[in-house]
Amino acid sequence: MSGHGGGLHPLRLTVTAKPLVFGGHAIARRLGKTGLPDWNIAETWECSDVDGAGSVVTTGPLAGRSLRQLVAAHPEELMGTGWRGDRFPLLTKFIDATGTLPVHLHADDEAARRLEGQPNGKTEAWHILDAAPGATALCGVKDGVSPARLRAALEAQDFDAVLRRLPVRAGETLYVPGGTLHSFGPDTLVYEIEQTSDIQQHAMRWNMEDGSPVADAEFVSHLDMLMRQADLGTRPEFTPGLRLAVGDGVERVFLCVSPYFVLERWCAGTAEPLRHSFATAQILSNVGAPVRVRTGVWSGELGRAETLLLPAVCGEVEIAGPADVLFGYLPDLDRDLRPLFDAGYPARLVASLGSLGRVGVQAA
Repeated sequence: MSGHGGGLHPLRLTVTAKPLVFGGHAIARRLGKTGLPDWNIAETWECSDVDGAGSVVTTGPLAGRSLRQLVAAHPEELMGTGWRGDRFPLLTKFIDATGTLPVHLHADDEAARRLEGQPNGKTEAWHILDAAPGATALCGVKDGVSPARLRAALEAQDFDAVLRRLPVRAGETLYVPGGTLHSFGPDTLVYEIEQTSDIQQHAMRWNMEDGSPVADAEFVSHLDMLMRQADLGTRPEFTPGLRLAVGDGVERVFLCVSPYFVLERWCAGTAEPLRHSFATAQILSNVGAPVRVRTGVWSGELGRAETLLLPAVCGEVEIAGPADVLFGYLPDLDRDLRPLFDAGYPARLVASLGSLGRVGVQAA
């Protein structure tokens, strides 16, 4: 493999653990993540530049530097040629829905700027790592439901009257545009990729931090804001992803391709290693057994449910199998969609990976 000189090397980052009421112990016990406190953990923020919960480099010459500082000091080395921005644009999490998440939504870009005073909204995608038989998720408003009917049902906490309930299966992925009402759980383990943001509006009469009741006036105010941000037209569907064989026993699955992010899952046996080339920062999260990661002159182990940030300047990575890993990154749709069209996938299927019908998808 080619070296990448004296530039940035792969970055190990601090993890923020969130003890919310719907969490349990699945991230440690089922995924094998170490270093977590022994109480109910709902989320681990693996790569974050959210205010107040930003990742910090833990090892190497840049130890102690925040992700935001790196973005400012090394924008092109980290993010790719020509990139400019004041923060790292993607957030990734493991989520343990041992209980059920509150019904909520995140503003889209326009609503975030207009109503929340934020630079961007929060579109996200869930990749289901594990789910109990019969698990379901709520996502999107049923066809024909008026705003008045939606509000009345939310006030009555009668979510199934107005929201779509979808079956949940391990290995599938759901792209959730900003403005979409949603919830998942119980007994569901998810990897989530989203825009860097922590804005949300809830439709619950309890607080997700501690389960305490929400006062009536506060509940009404939450619903007022939620209704101003709700998109009643989005009805996402789970997809199994689109698979490409890229080597002897090496499989690449495009889980989500959208205007905001791409998420892929790669699996490899032992016949040959996984080799992935890239031009923008890659959030590499391990959902299988520990693996050995090599890029240029750098080599290191990535343990169970651990994450590594690969700067754009690395350019390529090699992972010895057996391996089962996720790559999340910023899209360049012309480049990222080409392998799918080259493999013969029709535009309709490709568009289903991330609401791309809205931006237009055409085979090159």
